[in-house]
Amino acid sequence: MKEDFLQAMQFRHACKIFDAQRKIPDADLRFILEAGRLSPSSFGLEHWRFIVVRTQELKEKLKEACFNQVQLSTCSDAVVIAAKIEDLKPGSQYVEGRFACLADRPEVLAWIRQFYADYYVKISVEQWSITQCHIAAANMMMAAAVVGIDSCPIGGMSVPKVMEALDLDGLKYVVSLILPFGYRLNPQPQKHRLAFDEVVEFR
Repeated sequence: MKEDFLQAMQFRHACKIFDAQRKIPDADLRFILEAGRLSPSSFGLEHWRFIVVRTQELKEKLKEACFNQVQLSTCSDAVVIAAKIEDLKPGSQYVEGRFACLADRPEVLAWIRQFYADYYVKISVEQWSITQCHIAAANMMMAAAVVGIDSCPIGGMSVPKVMEALDLDGLKYVVSLILPFGYRLNPQPQKHRLAFDEVVEFR
């Protein structure tokens, strides 16, 4: 099982051009999205909304908003991860609903509410939410690699243009990442990583 995981890690790379003729089976796409849905999140708030872009027209709009990166016009499906903002306000219906799942006693719920309210005012909520979405993104890319599907995380974009293309409310969401998924057209390039001892320090 360890070796299978590492093989998937070796398989995964930032695929720049997909085979536009090959489409991901629905069952595999749902598997990838389920990996995102089941990802861990701070306070269990599941900061993400996954928008699956399948039409060529919308993929072309995303491509233009992402500085004409060809991955978006050749992929089978693109998953836009929208990070929640408004829903994360202390006391919101969304937050209360999530906390109710975590607390089995009133005093525990009260403690979580207060701890969260204190935390909320000390952070950049938008950046926090975006970062949480990156956890789901990593899990989706690894799930894709396990079943032989390529991906390429895209963070280089005009966020306002992506928001406009998807008709997203800027008070409710901010775009975290876009993940094109599909099948590579060209051979995988050699993977270059620093040696284990260069990135790992034991203390």
